[in-house]
Parts: sequence; structure tokens; C-alpha cells
Amino acid sequence: MEFAEAIVAKLAERAQRSHELDELMATPEVLADHKLVTQYSKEKGQLEEAVSLHEELQALLQEHEEAELLAEDEDPGTAEYAREILDAYSDKVRELDDRIKSALVTEKDDYRDKVIVEVRAGTGGDEATLFAADLYRMYKRFAESKRWKLEELEMTASEVGGFKEITFGLSGEGAWRLMRFESGGHRVQRVPSTETQGRIHTSAATVAVLPEAEEAEIDIRDGDLRIDTMRSGGPGGQSVNTTSSAVRITHLPTDTVVICQDEKSQHKNKAKAMRILLSRLLEAEQRRLHEERAEQRKSQVGSGDRSARVRTYNFPQNRATDHRLGENYSLEQVIAGKMDALLDALDEREREERIANL
Repeated sequence: MEFAEAIVAKLAERAQRSHELDELMATPEVLADHKLVTQYSKEKGQLEEAVSLHEELQALLQEHEEAELLAEDEDPGTAEYAREILDAYSDKVRELDDRIKSALVTEKDDYRDKVIVEVRAGTGGDEATLFAADLYRMYKRFAESKRWKLEELEMTASEVGGFKEITFGLSGEGAWRLMRFESGGHRVQRVPSTETQGRIHTSAATVAVLPEAEEAEIDIRDGDLRIDTMRSGGPGGQSVNTTSSAVRITHLPTDTVVICQDEKSQHKNKAKAMRILLSRLLEAEQRRLHEERAEQRKSQVGSGDRSARVRTYNFPQNRATDHRLGENYSLEQVIAGKMDALLDALDEREREERIANL
């Protein structure tokens, strides 16, 4: 067994990039720019495993080359020792090849530990808003089980106690790697609390999971933004409709609009709106790059396509069906936030597909 040339080349490319970063971070221009130092340091940290594997690969190849020469040595002991090395070579190659592939299919975004989640009620009226609230509570329970921090950013409640939409942030190890699979359309089948004849209704909600952007990742010029203030239009105490605390930020080049009004402080609303805006802009750029790569891929299990139906929650049959996996899970467990088995299966499928497309 030998290493595929493409695999060796990709590993060498990452090792070379690590060396380039060392040189860049030693230049006065970068040292004077805190954002670049942070950005490059983070990227270098993500390449450490590839550098170590590249060194291990080179050492193994050199050991094999030397063993081939020693196998012809006149000294019987030396020749036998060399043949033992050659006999074990295939197993070493197989083990190292698996680790290299795993490292190569791990993208830098997989290391992100902050995401912004947007849940919006879809078709189904009041029942859809109640379903959106159920999804929010499901993610909240899952976050608690992972010891992630959850921060509510913006919400619009419905008259029946649900959410027309709710946006919240999650931060913790593995947040993006697991939560990215939740993007898409979610459908519920159940008897609504308002249904008097016991008929099963179908309602929907959409979920968008955005990687929370760092300021260094998005270049926004001064003239790109229009910031407007207005009076809040919802619950908020005495300040509602008396002070201009609500903030609307428009990114003019893309016509992306974010409004935040939950906080009484205009400053806090502006900070939240900027976080959401940056993440939406980053998601749009990632989606563009993904679509370019998808032309060369057979599957898009981790694409985060908001229009794709990803899961159906069937309450009468206590069944949650993930349509990408074609598998059923206990609805009671999933709604309770026990989503590890489901999300781990999606993560493993994505890993296998990435390896197949190396």
C-alpha cells in the first residue's frame, strides 16, 4: 500500500502554509496589526496537526527507503531487521493514511465555537409559531447538555405564546460542527392545541445556522452601512415608544437589513444587530463558495440550504425522521434535546463524503 499523490500534495500544501504564516507573523506590518496577528495565529493553530502528520509522513518514507537499501546488506542480521521494517510498512501506511485523511477533511470552519441560530415560523399559522418555540427549547436543552452558552439576541412573539421568529447565539466547543446540520426546513405533524376535532395538521419552520463572524473576516467600509434608529415596537417596559432605542442596520452593497429592538439601550441593540449582520454576510460568502465546490461534489449534506427539508417531527408516531440520513429517531428524545446520536451520524456521513471527494 502506498500514499496517494494527491493526499501527499494536499498535506504538503498545508505544511507549507504553516511555514508561510511563521514568516508573515515575523514581519513588522503584521506585528503592527492586531487583527492580522489574531487571524494568522488562529489559522496556524488549526494547521498544527497537518504539520505534525507531514513530518511523520516524511520520516516514514525515509525509513522505508533506507530499509529497502539495508535489505540487500551482506550482514544477515541487518538484512533481517530491514525486512521486518518493510513487512510492517503497509500497516503503518494504512494507519497514517487514515489519520491524514481525517485531518485533510477537517476544514477551518469546523473549529468555530460560535454560531447564530435563526428560527422562523413557516406555514401553519399559530401552530407554526408554537413549533418554532418548540425548536428553540429543543436547541436550548441540547446546548445545556453540551455546556454551551446561549444568548437570546432578537425575538418576535406570537399571540399564542410561540415565536414568529427568534434569533440566538450559541458558543462552545463543537457548536458549528454539530449545529450546521440544523439549517433547513423542519416540519411537524401533530394535533394542534386549538384543534377541536382531533385532526392532524402539518406546520413548518425554517432554521438558519450562521457561523458567527469575527470582525477580521468581513471587510466593511464606512460607506457600506446605513444605521437608523427608531422607537421600539414591542414589549420592553416604559422605554417602549418613548425613546429611539431600536436600531436598523442596512448593508447597502447587499441590501441586507437587520433590526434589533429587544434591549432598552440603543448601544446594546446596535452591537447585537452588527453581530447578526456580520454573520449573515459571512454565511452568504460561504454559501457562494460552497456552491462553487458543490459542482464537484455528489452530496451537500452539510450545505445548510435553508430551502431543503431536513427533518419531520411526527408526534402521533413519536418519530423524528431525518431525511438526509433516511433514519428515524425517538421524537421524545430529540425534542428533549438528546440529539447526539442524530447529529453525530450526520457528522460522520459528512466526513465520509469529504474523504470520498479528496
